[in-house]
Amino acid sequence: MSHRTRRTPLFSRLPYWLLAILLLFVLGLWAITSDQTYSGIFTTLSGGVLTTLWVTFVAFIAATVLGLLIALARTSNIRVLRELATFYIEIIRGIPILVFLFYIAFVAAPAMVWAFNWTMAPFIDWGWLAPASVRGFDFVWRAIFALTICYSAFIAEIFRAGIEAVGRGQIEAARSLGLSRWHCFRFIVFPQALRTILPPLGNDFVSMVKDSALVSALGVQDITQLGKLSASSSFLFFETYNVVAFLYLTMTISLSLLVRWLERALNRRVRQ
Repeated sequence: MSHRTRRTPLFSRLPYWLLAILLLFVLGLWAITSDQTYSGIFTTLSGGVLTTLWVTFVAFIAATVLGLLIALARTSNIRVLRELATFYIEIIRGIPILVFLFYIAFVAAPAMVWAFNWTMAPFIDWGWLAPASVRGFDFVWRAIFALTICYSAFIAEIFRAGIEAVGRGQIEAARSLGLSRWHCFRFIVFPQALRTILPPLGNDFVSMVKDSALVSALGVQDITQLGKLSASSSFLFFETYNVVAFLYLTMTISLSLLVRWLERALNRRVRQ
């Protein structure tokens, strides 16, 4: 005799916090589509979404690559590399991101331009290259450079924790079988470390989306900067910053849910 399995509705399986967020999202979307004031503000600020995402994606990819290299130096058997990597991490993590943005934008950028012109002076004199100028160093790239350096220190520690979580016996067994250090890292260490580093790495990406709002201090036309300009010209501070918060929440919560889904999918794959 067959019996029917009782299925629970989708909404009854969702956690209450997610239902509350969905309700806020629906209310925000309804206000933007039905209210002319909110609709105009949303149209003005939507141009900053691409800038925010561009700065975040480029800076995060660069920070991940740099962080992995620093983590490899941090776990190296060569003491000089370990000391230099540790020095880099401790110094960068001890400086607030906003202060570092100003330092890169107004101190390091002019120094880099001067170093480029000094190094390439013969080619500039021969007319093969045009001299670089500080004004030609776009503030968007200064912001990306600053976020890359700042987050690389945090990401390096995430990679280090993941690498050190792999059992030393597995590495020694792989080495005894004749695997080189690179193949040992590629086939033994990194696949196992990835399960450990993926959740905090995803959280850092979400954090960078929020911290990218700091680039507005350099005049970069992101969501926050456009929101400040719009509010100061229209004096609609309440409505403007409601839209700013709505845009950031939409991006960060969507990315957080994606990270949770990837983590669960990876855990299910490991159990199988």
